[in-house]
Amino acid sequence: MADDVRELLLSITADADPSTPLSAPDLRLLIDRLRLRSDRLHASALSFASSNREPLASALLRAAGSAASSASLQSALESALSLLSSSPELSNLRSLSDRLLAARRELRERQEHLAAASSVASLSARLRAARASANPLDAVIAAAELKPLLVDPQGSGSEGGEPVVFGLLRAEWEQLVDELQVGLAKNVEECVEFAPEGGKVVVSAGPRGSSSGTRGVELRVALQALEIIDSLDYGMEKFADLMIKKILIPAISNISVTVSVNVLEKSGSSFSVSVLIIAPSEELQGYKDGSELYSRIIEVIKFVRNFICVENITWMQSFAKLTWSRISDLLITHFLSKAVPNEASKLIEFQDVVRSTSEFENTLRSMMFISPDGKDGKLTQFVNDVEVHFAVRKRNEILVKARDILVQYDYENPLVMCLLLQASDDQGDSVVDLLFQPEKCFISKSALQLMNLVHGALKDACLSSTRVAKEFCYAARDALLLYKAIVPVQLEKQLNSVSQVAAIIHNDFYHLSQEILGLAFEYRADFPSGLQKLVVFMDLAPIFSQMADGVLRRQIQLDTANLSEAIDGADGFQNTHQSQHYESARFSIEQVVFILEKIHIMWESILPRSIYRRSMFHVLGPVFSRITKDMLLIDDMAAEETLQLQGLIHLALENLSSLFLSLVENDDDKFLDHHTWVQLDESVPSLKKFRKLAELLDMSLKSITAAWESGELVNCGFTSSEVRNFIKAIFADSPLRKECLGWIAMNPA
Repeated sequence: MADDVRELLLSITADADPSTPLSAPDLRLLIDRLRLRSDRLHASALSFASSNREPLASALLRAAGSAASSASLQSALESALSLLSSSPELSNLRSLSDRLLAARRELRERQEHLAAASSVASLSARLRAARASANPLDAVIAAAELKPLLVDPQGSGSEGGEPVVFGLLRAEWEQLVDELQVGLAKNVEECVEFAPEGGKVVVSAGPRGSSSGTRGVELRVALQALEIIDSLDYGMEKFADLMIKKILIPAISNISVTVSVNVLEKSGSSFSVSVLIIAPSEELQGYKDGSELYSRIIEVIKFVRNFICVENITWMQSFAKLTWSRISDLLITHFLSKAVPNEASKLIEFQDVVRSTSEFENTLRSMMFISPDGKDGKLTQFVNDVEVHFAVRKRNEILVKARDILVQYDYENPLVMCLLLQASDDQGDSVVDLLFQPEKCFISKSALQLMNLVHGALKDACLSSTRVAKEFCYAARDALLLYKAIVPVQLEKQLNSVSQVAAIIHNDFYHLSQEILGLAFEYRADFPSGLQKLVVFMDLAPIFSQMADGVLRRQIQLDTANLSEAIDGADGFQNTHQSQHYESARFSIEQVVFILEKIHIMWESILPRSIYRRSMFHVLGPVFSRITKDMLLIDDMAAEETLQLQGLIHLALENLSSLFLSLVENDDDKFLDHHTWVQLDESVPSLKKFRKLAELLDMSLKSITAAWESGELVNCGFTSSEVRNFIKAIFADSPLRKECLGWIAMNPA
């Protein structure tokens, strides 16, 4: 209808916008057209009714009959219901129906319980029959048939809703299976006997009397029964273990042995007895390419296949699963690892071993002893990686040698060794040239041997493949790091005390740091192309350089502490005009000289010259500064006291002359001259002040003032307060002293 109205609207407003409102004439026209359309439909309906009058009348009659029938049924139902409600006998019909349904339900449940009880009784009877069976195979078959009925019979994996009796039956079944597999395993052990001393196994195919007095079954039947109850691995486990220990280990670990198999017929019996013997051989066979060894193993495995597993593939695979991993490990340990060449040039000869090993594993695959997909090819994988094994062996050898060199380090009497080297023109291998400095230094034999070992490893790396070269380079790095890890710990006591050993260790670290810097320039171009950018040693050089600095710094600290303690014994050099105090001061100076000379003797022949001079300057500076400071702090000096202090200074300078000469650049002269003192004063400023103090102790007041005025004392390191205090301590109060002190105060440096 809506579509008809829309058509009428479109016919009226065909040229106008459909959204435009209609005018009053348009609306009247629309009403007229709707009325005309309604009259036309009414006429059409009357025409249809008149032309189909009979069918329409028949349909109306049927509808009226159906309505009457429905009313009759409703009346009959109401009558029946009223009758039931009025009859007391029929009122209990519903309760009777409920009781009937309950009785039927109870009957059905009892039938189910009876069926379950019958099933339990049947299962129990079958379990008793299986346990009482004289033939283990029958018992095993019965147990296997009962398994799906007792072990998770519904496949749900849950036991929460099952009757308790099924749990009891399952426990009884499990006990039966345990008894069967234990008994059958013992049966297998009794059929396969090993000699206590090893090297011999006797297999009897027929049944034997068991230790309990009952007669066993055939070996084949026992293994078949174990397979049925999924306990084959359990039954063969002990036999496989003894086969490894008693037969295969002697066959693999001993070079000169033979394998023999004998089949004996027992009198009065249809079963044979097979014997396998591993016997020593007088002929020295050797392993060479391993073919002889592999043939022995194949003979043993064939014996197991023919006389124990009776060519059953499943049993053979179970035996292989229990033994192959251990057999392959034994072959690698006793043969393949030892056959790896020690020299890279002999790797070609190892191809014979690769070939025989591959043939051995292919034979085992044809016997279905190992899987044909290559997953069990452990031996082939090992021989194919021979380069890696060769490199790992060489790496381990290098590290073992390095460790032995460092652990067996001998520092005994290093001072005597240095004196002997000084006395001869040939300084020996222990005195080496530094790579990046025009100097020599004394190093230990261990450091020299270690560096030779590193050079040898890197030379081998240059001639090897990438994989092997990488192991050589890593071995060289690790060998160097072993020195850092072992020596400082092993010689910790010497490093924590003033010793020449510490100086040698410093030289070792210093020399190794320079050698490490040179390794990249020396070998990188000859490394395989794949390693030239991967293998570096530069990162180790700073580590060793820092270790060398740390060792030397610790020695300087210990020496400085000892010297400071010796100076403390002078008690500030006070009252040296008294005999006792003078002796203490003199002893203190002698102790300082002794310690410095000891350091001089220990370091001069060991340390590189530049490091020796720099280290001695670090030690001498605080010594002279401390003595000068203590003497300048004396607030009152008698004339005799100044002479004694001057004598102590001269004593120190004279006794240290050899030390001073060892510190100058040109030490050809054997005497201290002006040029020598100039060099020393520039290197040790406190020494210049110390020497000037000796002069001041013998100078007049005017001379001291003139020296200050000229700046000479300032150049020597004296301050205005130190000079004024010194004048006050030496000279008595006078107008001249006041004038000089005032002038010095007015003209500071």
